[in-house]
Amino acid sequence: YLLELLTLRQDVRPGLPMMRRMKETIQKEEKQKEANEKNRQKSIKEEEKERRDLVLKSALGTENKGFALLQKMGYKSGQALGKSGEGIVEPIPLNIKTGLSGLGHEELKKRKAEEKLENYRQKLHMKKQANEQAADQFRIRFKNKQEERKMEGDLRKSQRACQQLDMQKDIDVPKETWFWLEPEEEEKKDEEDEEDKCTSSDKSVSEKLHILTAYLREEHFYCIWCGTTYEDSEDLSSNCPGDSAADHD
Repeated sequence: YLLELLTLRQDVRPGLPMMRRMKETIQKEEKQKEANEKNRQKSIKEEEKERRDLVLKSALGTENKGFALLQKMGYKSGQALGKSGEGIVEPIPLNIKTGLSGLGHEELKKRKAEEKLENYRQKLHMKKQANEQAADQFRIRFKNKQEERKMEGDLRKSQRACQQLDMQKDIDVPKETWFWLEPEEEEKKDEEDEEDKCTSSDKSVSEKLHILTAYLREEHFYCIWCGTTYEDSEDLSSNCPGDSAADHD
């Protein structure tokens, strides 16, 4: 009867004994770890650091000869150094070297880092300059293209006016072959013939425009930008702003 009573009083929930054993094991390990930390002997460096920190945290007393001399000269604790109090208040901090690197190693690392940063900045600056130059060149090319197209339009306008004015004076043949516009039949010829015509004259569009506008002004007293035929050269020179599009602008 007693044995059955003891069996009934036991907690038979599944997994409970295992949880208790794990908890006890963890507690034993933590206690062992604390004991090891207490019994562990500190290294020489750790002891030196603790002593140094303790000394640095404590203020100087009258037993320190340097502090005693300062007090005799009128210095008070917490006061700045110097006759007029413009000096430092806190002592100069210690810069203790704990690594194994040689003297000047930190300065070398700092200098290399600065050089690397400067090289990176120079690369960014050069890249920015290259992008700006490319953008400027594109704008110049685009502007030149627009100006070239405008000059080609002015040249065709001058050729058309020259042909009309020449024919009004019964001139059947232009002074220069390119003074007049090519007939439509000529434009329908093969590409090889067109290339030969283009290469027959070594003058640029701007040169042709300058020559043709000068011819129109001298021969017909006509300005393509004004769109006006003047009575004579005197009338042209006195009433026409100039002999180029820039002058008329």
